[in-house]
Parts: sequence; structure tokens; C-alpha cells
Amino acid sequence: MAPDPVDSASGRPDVSRSLSERLGEIVGSSHVLTDADAMAGYLTDWTGRWTGSAVAVVRPLTADEVAAVVGLCADEGIAICPQGGNTGLVGGSIPPADASTPAIVLSTARMTDIDEIDTVGRSVGVQAGVTLAALDARASSAGLRFGVDLASRESATLGGMVATNAGGTRMIRHGNTRSQLLGIEAVRADGQILRRWRSLVKDNVGYDVPGLLAGSEGTLAVITRVLVRLVPTTGATVVFVAAIDDVSVALALIDAVSDAGLTTEAAEIMTQAGVDLVHDHGVRRPVSSPAQFYVLLEVSGPHDAEDVVLQVLDGQPGVVDAVVEPGPARDLWLVRESHTESIARSTTTPVVKLDVSVPLRALPAAFAELAAIADDDDCRPILFGHVGDGNIHVNLLDVAEESVESLTDRVFRVVSAHGGSISAEHGIGRAKVAWTGLGRSAVDLDTMKAIKTALDPAGLLNPGVLFE
Repeated sequence: MAPDPVDSASGRPDVSRSLSERLGEIVGSSHVLTDADAMAGYLTDWTGRWTGSAVAVVRPLTADEVAAVVGLCADEGIAICPQGGNTGLVGGSIPPADASTPAIVLSTARMTDIDEIDTVGRSVGVQAGVTLAALDARASSAGLRFGVDLASRESATLGGMVATNAGGTRMIRHGNTRSQLLGIEAVRADGQILRRWRSLVKDNVGYDVPGLLAGSEGTLAVITRVLVRLVPTTGATVVFVAAIDDVSVALALIDAVSDAGLTTEAAEIMTQAGVDLVHDHGVRRPVSSPAQFYVLLEVSGPHDAEDVVLQVLDGQPGVVDAVVEPGPARDLWLVRESHTESIARSTTTPVVKLDVSVPLRALPAAFAELAAIADDDDCRPILFGHVGDGNIHVNLLDVAEESVESLTDRVFRVVSAHGGSISAEHGIGRAKVAWTGLGRSAVDLDTMKAIKTALDPAGLLNPGVLFE
């Protein structure tokens, strides 16, 4: 094979022209993007904080095409960054910024097939590029839905959700994405297609490979299709927002509705600063009385669920004010789901977004300590999250670039001191690599690296993600 031409500016092989031609033979030339403007949206993550470099963006349609692309890149020593909806917050869905190692972005945007739904087994297979909204729309026609829900449902893809083991607002009811996973199809680093595809609740033959790939952030294989379980659509629900004077009241309310025979479908917490912010951007306040915190609960149960909720609220100390509406109560949910957009529109610098978790017992103290950190460093903190599973979304606005690392370090050390995790959702990506030792021992990290080396010995799958 003739050597690739050399780029006169860098002195490195100019792989882009010859590689793009060969990639075009696999996926079609119109689905290989090399123009800088066309690639720009694929090279910067949602936060705007992480930007990478690639010789091409490749958009395959089938697993066979993915396998051929991966095989070609393996032969040529080209790194591969798998990308779904690019809604991540830690730089894990973009290639490295260091162009010394040529890389491509492998976008699953065209991989949108949805299989026929198995209504008896309550499962369905979907390609990696299917959005959560598209899956739920198809499932609803059969009286079913996917058990995970995200505010980014219109753009978040199933492949990305599995790769990051997304949690979301319904995790308290149905568990995380790994809990919904029955089977997987993925392309290994050597270009071979792995397919573990059985819609069985019980299947204990060897290692849980689908579970291993869930949360692997594209570092072990390129996910092309997933087999997921579905759940029945929830019947009538009741949604309430309570203004409360302490985080502990939110936890007490979750226990109280459970003791009263109701099922918690979602449990969210917001601060006064967050509710004020979304109100400034046109969303109505949920209640008239201000409070330090606001808890949103969606519950299901018997036909008198609303009466039960009112009794629980009436008997719960620490509730300042409350509003109760029959589900889906879009206006109440809008208060919570408008946080991310309002935060992005309100900061003078890219938001420092740190998605963490702590044990439930530590939530009140963690909220107070995290807010205090931000106050000390002259930036604006907006904290919210999934109160039922200890997940706090730490958003720091107006952070000077020179303060980003030190603030991040302080947040993670507060979380670690409480026995928490530096990554509740979204993964480690590139943003959190330096702090993985706070939540994993040296032996644990060595074990993960051994798995990575075994499945990707050349280190071409999402280099720089999870490991330095």
C-alpha cells in the first residue's frame, strides 16, 4: 500500500484525504464530513467547555458499516470517538483536542431503526441512534414506555444512554439504564460484531457483557443496537411541589407517601436560587410562598391518591406551602426541566457542571457545604437533582477559567468526604479523569484498565476518556 501523503504544515501523515475516500466507500461519501464548518457541531460538547479535533465525522447506517469503519481505523491506527446525541456534560462524546493522534467521530445519527415491540415480553430492540423520545413514542402505541426519562429526551440517544448508564428522573421507580438492558450489539476494537441478544430475565451464562458495556463510555466497544425492557405506562398520577425549609423534609415526604401506600414515580429537589432563575426566564413559580428548597414528587396509587397526598402534606412538619395537581402536570415539571436551559442562558462563562451523588443521610449537609464552596469563590451556585437517589446536579455559574480546576476539586472532595461518587450520571469523560482515585482504589482502577487493555489493546476507542 502506498504511504499516505504528508501534510506540509505539521510534517505528520495527511491521513484525511486518503482515509476519507476509503470511509466513503463504506458509508457513502456524503456521510463522511471533513469540512471544518460541517464538523464543528460534532467537535464541541453540549457545555461548550470541551472541543476536540478530528480528521472526519463518519455516519454509518448499519452494524456492518460500523464494523468496516472500525476495522479500517484499527488497521490505520486511527482513534474512534463514538457519539450519539452529544448531550453529555463531561467531554466524553468528543475526540481528543490533541491532533497528534488522528481521530474520527463515529456518529450514530443515522442509526434510527426500531424493531417491532414484543408486547408479551415487554421488550424492544433499537439502533444506537434512536432518541429517547422516539422510543417512547413507539412504545406508547403498545401501552408501554421506557423506564428511564431525561430532560434531554428529544436528543439523547439509546446508545449514549447505555454508554453512560443514564439515570434520570424515573430512576427512583425503575432504576438506571443498565437495569433496563437485556441485550446488546456492539463492534469490538478489532472490527468484530458482538451480539448478546436474548430477551430473558434470567440468563446466567458467563459474564454480564451487556452490563459491562453499560457505563463504559465508548472505551470498550462501539454500541450499535440495544435490546431493552419496557414497562407499562403509569396510570393516573398526582404531582405536587412543596416549598420546604430543609432537604431532610424532602426525604421525609418520600417516606411518608410510601407509608401511605403510594408509589413514588419521581422525586426532584430544587433551591430557591434555581426557581428564581427559571422564573426570570418566563416560567411561573410553583407556589406563592418562597422557601429555601422545593421538592417535586410524582406519585401513583389508588383513585384517592390526591386526598392521600393532601393528608401527607398537612401532617408533615417543615412544609411552607404546596400545590397539588393531577399528572402529568406539565407546568410543574417545567419548573424543574427548565433549570438546565435557564442556567446556560444566565452564565457569563461556560457552566461548571458536576453531577455527583451522596448517601441519602448526607444530602442535607452536602447541599449546605456545596453551596458554601461556591459562595466563597465568587460564583453563582445552582443546585438541583434527584433527591430520591442522592443525586445532586452542581452548577457553578460565572466561574473564571483559572478557578475551574480548584472549584471542581473542592466539590469532589466534599462529595468524597461524605462517601459519595464524583459521577452519578454522564460518566467520567475527559473532565473527571484526574479525580477517579477519589472513588476507586488503585486495585479497582488497575482492574478496569486490565479490561480496557484486553478489549482495546491499541487504545483507539475513545482515548483519554476514563483513563489518562
